[in-house]
Amino acid sequence: MPSRHPEETGHGHVVKRYVTRTYGGLPRYLVLNGGRFLGPRWWHTTRFTRHLLNDAAAITDEELEALLAYEWRSRLTAAWLIGVDRRERFRTRVGDLLLASEDCYSGAAYCFALARFGTHADAEILTAYLDHYLPRTDLHYDQPAALGALLHLDAHRASRFTEPGGLWDEWVRGAAELGYPTETPAALHDWTARQCDFANGRRRG
Repeated sequence: MPSRHPEETGHGHVVKRYVTRTYGGLPRYLVLNGGRFLGPRWWHTTRFTRHLLNDAAAITDEELEALLAYEWRSRLTAAWLIGVDRRERFRTRVGDLLLASEDCYSGAAYCFALARFGTHADAEILTAYLDHYLPRTDLHYDQPAALGALLHLDAHRASRFTEPGGLWDEWVRGAAELGYPTETPAALHDWTARQCDFANGRRRG
């Protein structure tokens, strides 16, 4: 399905309100992508957090669909709003977008949403993604985010990827050859936990 600008569907306001609203001169989608709001030192964290939680509760399903039908900035933001509000009815849509991997950057937000849903079904989606994309050592997509989310949901299921000499080690070697930095599984798990703690109204130091 070709992407459609929300203006075409009568939802032109949603990008301005939910995606490009600025904090410290940065649009929301860039703040979400960079994760600076998860640290203790960003001056705009309180205002950013309040607005994100309020918007996650206020945005309609129709508006979320309009954002998911557009490009990566809108999809990334929509996935965060879906995850924060735990709108599990979007599980299939989010999972399909993750597995398709059509856009850069938004995939990590899909992983966050699945981690927030927190069910066996979400672990299955993440497992399917890793089964498909970890063997592709030439691709640096959202494998780290997916592994962190799966570790958060089901460490036992994730263990077959992280065992010594397993698919994760092979993918890390491929990423290193391409010049991409990688994190340890423990660090990826911690990052997902930080995201979920934030959505739960808790903050780590």
